[in-house]
Amino acid sequence: MSRLPKNFLWGGAVAANQLEGAHLDGGKGLTNIDVVPMGKNRFPVMKGDAVSFEVSADQYYPSHEAIDFYHTYKEDIKLLAEMGFKSFRTSIAWSRIFPTGIEETPNEEGLAFYQSLFEECKAYGIEPVVTISHFDVPLHLAKTIGAWRSREMIAHFEKYVRVILERYKELVTYWMTFNEINMLLHLPFVGAGISFSEGENKDAVLYQAAHHLLLASSIATKIAHQINPLNKVGCMLAAGLTYPNTCHPEDIFMAQSKNRENYFFIDVQSRGEYPSYVKKYLERSGITLDIKEGDLELLKEHTVDYIAFSYYSSRLTSADPKAWENQTAGNVFKTLRNPHLKASEWGWQIDPKGLRTTMNELYDRYQKPLFIVENGLGANDEVIDGKINDDYRIEYLQHHIKEMIDAVDLDGVALLGYTPWGCIDLVSASTGEMKKRYGFIYVDKDNDGQGTLKRMKKKSFEWYKQVIASNGEDLTNQ
Repeated sequence: MSRLPKNFLWGGAVAANQLEGAHLDGGKGLTNIDVVPMGKNRFPVMKGDAVSFEVSADQYYPSHEAIDFYHTYKEDIKLLAEMGFKSFRTSIAWSRIFPTGIEETPNEEGLAFYQSLFEECKAYGIEPVVTISHFDVPLHLAKTIGAWRSREMIAHFEKYVRVILERYKELVTYWMTFNEINMLLHLPFVGAGISFSEGENKDAVLYQAAHHLLLASSIATKIAHQINPLNKVGCMLAAGLTYPNTCHPEDIFMAQSKNRENYFFIDVQSRGEYPSYVKKYLERSGITLDIKEGDLELLKEHTVDYIAFSYYSSRLTSADPKAWENQTAGNVFKTLRNPHLKASEWGWQIDPKGLRTTMNELYDRYQKPLFIVENGLGANDEVIDGKINDDYRIEYLQHHIKEMIDAVDLDGVALLGYTPWGCIDLVSASTGEMKKRYGFIYVDKDNDGQGTLKRMKKKSFEWYKQVIASNGEDLTNQ
């Protein structure tokens, strides 16, 4: 007997801004990601420290073409169906529906594109899992009102949400409000379209923006349940436990503090109220949020149905400054190098057991079903003699899926599904690279935007097909 439920949602995950391309086709407007360039300015723009509201002719913007999924989605969905996908996580580009965000009437061409995409999925028995806002803000709103720093954003977002939830009510049941909502605190322009002026109190801006995002998430959840009581709405965080570097009490407390910082948004979205540790932090920092009458009731009354999360690696922290001389990368978060773990080519530490630990931590904390909506290994795949033998990716996924199944079967964690990231190669959110590949399907394109865009199955394609067909029971690599 399988150790996972029969209706387990195996699949894969992508995001509109990283694969669709066609950045101005079909009436689409520019988004925040459309002005994030490759090169030395990328991270300053992503963090909101460098203001970028225009497309420059001398910069390369990976999102503009991406892998052109906008024009190839039918062929791509057919490949995913061949693997046996039960679900496909993607996002809707807000600016395809409302190009500037302020229109009163939605863009029918954009609505029709996603209707066709979701119908294509349904034709193959694939359940769409849709993120309403995946690092996606109409650029006009970022330029004119500062995006989510302004309370005005909530009304614009509500209009967008009502349109898509009504339009796709027969096609989509699983929704998520904001992708990796905690990234607001780390990459404000990417996460929420926010840039800063010199001398601004960044924390005050970010926590007020957080309040607006949390209200918007509750409103979306409320609308989804009103339109279709069968809708399932999830929150989504960039997860992965932070371990203490030593058993020194200061390291233990530092790790606890880092984990709570990560849980802040999900505590509100799942439990319906601000946690005491955030209230105290704001008090100590002299930050008073502008909370209107009815805000707290809205948060309390409209909590999410499930907890979705990305997991790539665990992290390591220390209260000892000297320990930080030995650090590595990890999904934007800086972390100490863990001597017990290997790392990817990009310095992300590989910790399958950390997935099981994270799942238990989240389920113990929230007691709501979980959904792993991102997991995977970014690697520089090479085509040799017309083949891509990505055994390293298979090994990574084997170990993580095993731990995932143990968390369900041995620990009793309720899990809806598993959609590893970038099931078809796409643009890296952090670096903008194409060579940092996650997919089961190779796309012929390089970091400079050159290539035929031809699709090619990797060795992992057939392996994952076997995993899905056996409901996780056969993880062997032939």
